Amino acid sequence: MQPTGHLRGDAVRVAGDARQRFYDSRGYGRPLDGNEIALSRVEAAHLLFRGDLSGVALAPDADPVGFERFFVESAAAADRFAVRYLVYSDLRDRGFYLSPARDPWPGGTAAVPDAVDFVAYERGSTPDTGNVEYPVQVVGERESLPAAGLAGRTLAVVDEESDITYFAATAGRIEGATDYEPPERLDGVLLSDRVVVWDAPDPLYERGFYGQPLTGRAAAVEGALQLSLVEAASLAADGVLSLSASVGAAGASSGGGTADGTAPDGPAAAVVARGRDVEGERFDRRLAVYRRLRAADAVPKTGFKFGADFRTYLDVGTVEDLPHSEHLVRVVDADHRFSPRELSLDVRLAGGVRKEMVFALTAAGNEDRVAAGDASEAAAAAEVEWLSIVRLTP
Repeated sequence: MQPTGHLRGDAVRVAGDARQRFYDSRGYGRPLDGNEIALSRVEAAHLLFRGDLSGVALAPDADPVGFERFFVESAAAADRFAVRYLVYSDLRDRGFYLSPARDPWPGGTAAVPDAVDFVAYERGSTPDTGNVEYPVQVVGERESLPAAGLAGRTLAVVDEESDITYFAATAGRIEGATDYEPPERLDGVLLSDRVVVWDAPDPLYERGFYGQPLTGRAAAVEGALQLSLVEAASLAADGVLSLSASVGAAGASSGGGTADGTAPDGPAAAVVARGRDVEGERFDRRLAVYRRLRAADAVPKTGFKFGADFRTYLDVGTVEDLPHSEHLVRVVDADHRFSPRELSLDVRLAGGVRKEMVFALTAAGNEDRVAAGDASEAAAAAEVEWLSIVRLTP
């Protein structure tokens, strides 16, 4: 005869030999006085589904109900019960012991963020040993989740057909080993959406992987290199790039001025101003991330073909012997909220081209410094949090 549970508040109490039967041997619930235990709703539903509980009485004098009635009542009473139950059941079937990540349950510790639903213990571990393998945050396909604070969590995304996809979110860190210092002086022309350096030294592209050469069959012009605006702004902020001319969107040119006749204070401010004209406020955040990557001896190049902001090369010796790029980097605002569909698309694409998906969370607030011409200080002061997300099979 299987025991019966009794709903008290938001927990199901089970007496008899429940402690030995469920908690000590299989890690369900939390112990109370004597041999009685308390089960969370998802734990009780899982035991009902398995037939390990004969029923649950929903009120003191009520007859016990089975899984179907208890599941429906719990879905009405508890937030996101259905998706949480699906994830709990799936991880249990994979051999993990789990606890709700809420006090007074065993998984409710100060180190677990509020958004985490369960902690899954290492295989062979129980709630008593406390060796947590996965802090699990359950997410429905149509929900959104903030990018900030995701590092260290396991995301369990439940789609509309009740399939579950797991992602591991970690505090990413990109460190390269590219040994190259740009020349002390470059002169360029600022165009509507890029900068051309007419006499760029060969190592700027061949070893530093800056820009893209102007090439063609039987070319009579040598050394011409096109820089993207983020590349140009970074070099100008370091005092390397100066501008001999600036061409506005309408095609008018001036000696370092802009299309509207104003004269930004220095080449860095001029390039940043042009970047904002063509891209808006995102340019400042992309520039901050670009400079952080270069400072870490990684080489960022456009990630347009992959739907990202950058792809990165960690150790560039020469372009002729270019290694495989290791990361895709997408720049998002610090308060960005992911949709699970967006997240799945980015991570799946990165994995399909053998790269790791990294999100660069950037905080705004440096616009005044850049507008005043201090692009270098502004980019250095920008806060960047790196978040790596990959597919996971628990």
